[in-house]
Amino acid sequence: MTDNIRQIAFYGKGGIGKSTTSQNTIAGLAELGQRIMIVGCDPKADSTRLMLHSKAQTTILHLAAERGAVEDLEIEEVLLTGYKNVKCVESGGPEPGVGCAGRGIITAINFLEENGAYEDLDFVSYDVLGDVVCGGFAMPIREGKAQEIYIVVSGEMMAMYAANNIARGILKYAHSGGVRLGGLICNSRKTDREIELIEALAEKLNTQMIHFVPRDNVVQHAELRRMTVIEYRPDHPQADEYRTLANKILHNDKLTIPTPISMDELEDLLIEFGILGGEEDYLKAIAEDQKKAALAV
Repeated sequence: MTDNIRQIAFYGKGGIGKSTTSQNTIAGLAELGQRIMIVGCDPKADSTRLMLHSKAQTTILHLAAERGAVEDLEIEEVLLTGYKNVKCVESGGPEPGVGCAGRGIITAINFLEENGAYEDLDFVSYDVLGDVVCGGFAMPIREGKAQEIYIVVSGEMMAMYAANNIARGILKYAHSGGVRLGGLICNSRKTDREIELIEALAEKLNTQMIHFVPRDNVVQHAELRRMTVIEYRPDHPQADEYRTLANKILHNDKLTIPTPISMDELEDLLIEFGILGGEEDYLKAIAEDQKKAALAV
């Protein structure tokens, strides 16, 4: 593996639109002439579907289970080429409730490295499930693979909570592995004062809101056709949003060690922006709930 490959990773709360955002952004980077490989680190194996126009790519772990060992695989079976020559691979994971998906990520990346998949690339992009409360999913950070993290977030409380958790995970390995936070990508949910809120959160986390992606139904229309917006509607303003984000990532030099905040600080931020009420509003809401419960009996 050459040292000049930029290894980035997209993290974020489940359901935030992380895989959609990452694939649309990668399509923008590919348009700019960048040579890219996506390594899907989600057991759902949906990190490459828009690139390959497929439901789900056959995963390394699935094929290894069929054959008996990962050594019995050929790289051509699991490394496919998608839109704009983007290389696509999915690590896969165990059946729900059995085993650790993090081990699958380790197995997959080692297999790719040993078989020359990291050659002739400008970017490797890891698309990782949820936040980093599970050590297995922190693996691209912990093992020093992903050096540049982008957190997909919105103005919703739980998305911000997850972003703060991820920042905490990055901080844990920042000094030993050299991982850095590249910025927050706000994938809009059209919540109140969303841009100001995420910019304020970014400041507290010692990073930037690298881009605000507006909400548009064309994203869903493209997804139904298993395509990125850039491929489906290249002239649409939403395609230009992803191109702008791709260009910002390409030229991003603001890579920082994050400063995660406490839950109290996060709640104070939400109160400041009118998203959460203060303690009085909280107690009032509890009292109202209790009153409704008593009347229902």
